[in-house]
Amino acid sequence: MFARLPLAAGLVTCLALPLAAQAQIRNAPSPRALEFAAYIFAAANVCGYRIGTEEFDALLEKQNVRAADVSPRGPFGGRVQTMFALMSNQMQLNREKACIAVAGEYGPEGNVSKNVLLPAEAPAAGAPQSEIKPGEIKPGETKPSDVKPAQ
Repeated sequence: MFARLPLAAGLVTCLALPLAAQAQIRNAPSPRALEFAAYIFAAANVCGYRIGTEEFDALLEKQNVRAADVSPRGPFGGRVQTMFALMSNQMQLNREKACIAVAGEYGPEGNVSKNVLLPAEAPAAGAPQSEIKPGEIKPGETKPSDVKPAQ
């Protein structure tokens, strides 16, 4: 009876190992999910939009994909980068129309999903642009005439 106990424990362990391994295996994201991620990344690159991470992650989760999977360092990042390059180049050819179209789909008032792409923030410089005059030197800067050539 005691000899069968270790044998039964070993059998249970052997049967449990494949189940644990199966829990870690996932399917590859659908091509549509990869295209979506590349499209959003390309729009952010070409048009200067910020990505609303919560909304972006929620749309990816609807497609059973995590953002880490489609990020440049993720397991499918290479595929996304290839599509991103192609989409960015195509968007750049007709930038104004492409940016308007993308904003209409995924912008703050998007008809597909709202707030996935957000307008770029204004630069938070020390002084507003209207206060800086052309040719004016700000504190801490040197004039070109003050710079001596290297000898």
